[in-house]
Amino acid sequence: MADKEPVVERSEASEEEDASAAAAAGEEEDTGAQVAPIVRLEEVLVTTGEEDEDVLLDMKAKLYRFDKDGNQWKERGTGTVKLLKNKETGKVRLVMRQAKTLKICANHLVAPTTRMQEHAGSDKSCVWHASDFADGELKEEMFAIRFGSVENCKKFKELVEEIAESLTENEDKEGQDGSSTAGLLEKLTVSEGKSEESGKSESTDSGKVTETKADAAPAE
Repeated sequence: MADKEPVVERSEASEEEDASAAAAAGEEEDTGAQVAPIVRLEEVLVTTGEEDEDVLLDMKAKLYRFDKDGNQWKERGTGTVKLLKNKETGKVRLVMRQAKTLKICANHLVAPTTRMQEHAGSDKSCVWHASDFADGELKEEMFAIRFGSVENCKKFKELVEEIAESLTENEDKEGQDGSSTAGLLEKLTVSEGKSEESGKSESTDSGKVTETKADAAPAE
């Protein structure tokens, strides 16, 4: 009577290993099928309007706007305040965006009349007036801005005042140049008038001499 072959029982771990190997083989198998994306995303160029400007200052701060109707300060947003100088015109504008939404909460030019004042009771804040365009229309606003340190507030205040002062000097210089040009034109006009009067006088004198000679001619 032949001996029976022993029955080898396979453990559950071995079965799991075989299943994993089969799954891996299925993943490695290249079926050649290509699945096209449902939506094709195209690259979109995003512009901020700051491409033609140089950054003179970039700081984190909190901005407030004075509400005339409620007679109180209202928070405008927390984010980054920048002073940007246009590469062509040289004009400097103040722009501030909210940190999370990037919504513009201040957008106006630094004018010769811009004056920074320290906010009462805080050496980290300063106040100023401006014709702002953040809401899409030009409005006279009074702003207050608060920085994280006294040094940052001082740097911001001094830079804005320096820009405003340079604009005032340029306006005075242009006014002087305009006055000089007007004076020069006035002198030229007067000189031309005198030359014309001299020419007329000489012509009159010549006419008198000719008439005298003509009157004397018949006596010969």
